[in-house]
Amino acid sequence: MTAHGASREATAAARERLDALTDSTSVDAAQLADELAAVTALLHREVSLRRVLTDPAQPAEAKAELVQRLLGAQVSGTTADLVTGMVRSRWSQPRDLVDALEEIAATADLTAAQRAGALDDVEDEVFRFGRIVSSNTELRAALTDRAATTAAKSELLRSLLGGRANVTTERLVTRLVTAPRGRSLEAGLESLSKLAAERRNRMVAVVTSAVPLSDGQKQRLGAALAKLYGRPMHLNLDVDPDVLGGIRVQVGDEVINGSIADRLEDATRRMAS
Repeated sequence: MTAHGASREATAAARERLDALTDSTSVDAAQLADELAAVTALLHREVSLRRVLTDPAQPAEAKAELVQRLLGAQVSGTTADLVTGMVRSRWSQPRDLVDALEEIAATADLTAAQRAGALDDVEDEVFRFGRIVSSNTELRAALTDRAATTAAKSELLRSLLGGRANVTTERLVTRLVTAPRGRSLEAGLESLSKLAAERRNRMVAVVTSAVPLSDGQKQRLGAALAKLYGRPMHLNLDVDPDVLGGIRVQVGDEVINGSIADRLEDATRRMAS
């Protein structure tokens, strides 16, 4: 595996852990986003710390213990566990860990908007704000002025977006403007738009099977359901020996039982191959 591939796999694993956490309604996605953003800011600021946490020569467990000592009393257990899992992974370079933290913080915020039924609005507002910035040189200059304080930029955005845009939009844009981390404003807004689109296109299938599914069966079922619904599909898996027909799939309000397997015929055939 290449070094670049290591960071890509570590980021993918972090996304999966975040999805597993936020699929539970007991997790406060907005709080998780805030805390992950605070950790992002800490590691962006503390260069030596992020180097230690991504040093492949350091034992994974030692890095995990360091995170728990530093963050345990500062953030929720959910956030600390998520970051601990990330530092156990291998990263190509220290910045990649910070980039991944920033991405999953934004994704957690978008998940909060999705739960509230506001994700489409957020995606549209981020896009429209980008268009406004690109057409207003004075506004762009004010938002990217390095001499301006964080408070001044936050107040400007509050005057522009407060009460006019969804609270998630305001949070995401404010975080981007006040902590750009070397990116252009346009690049940051484009990244947020992409994350929102990915989140909007994601569907969740609750799969209950009589016996645990193998990794191959999970992949084939996921691919079959994605083809069936025309969207990427995340599987939440459960085992119930009494499930009728061997498998039960719920996507939103729609329930598909293995005993009425017309729509799952293709999936069943793939799983058996």
